[in-house]
Amino acid sequence: MSIVKINVLTVPSEQREVLEQRFAARAGAVENSDGFEWFELLRPVEGTDQYLVYTRWRSEADFEAWMSTTMRASHGGGDSAEGERPKPAATGSTLWSFEVVQQAAPKA
Repeated sequence: MSIVKINVLTVPSEQREVLEQRFAARAGAVENSDGFEWFELLRPVEGTDQYLVYTRWRSEADFEAWMSTTMRASHGGGDSAEGERPKPAATGSTLWSFEVVQQAAPKA
């Protein structure tokens, strides 16, 4: 069965738009990765300043391979015109890991 990785990002309200724009600018960066199955960026609606970045992978090995190459490269770049990396939009992050043990799809 698949595995799910949820990156919990603490994002101050004044940085929400910045975070969402950065994710939109990287659209497509993960979709062609071997073993990638699903992505969602979840915006908090009330009571929290934490965004959830949901990704689903065929295996832990596929996720680790992406982490060691594509993801690190995309997060390590992005220098500004002055040659400095932009300030992170999130003030903290935690990675949650899950195994998919049951799933359902909508009826056709």
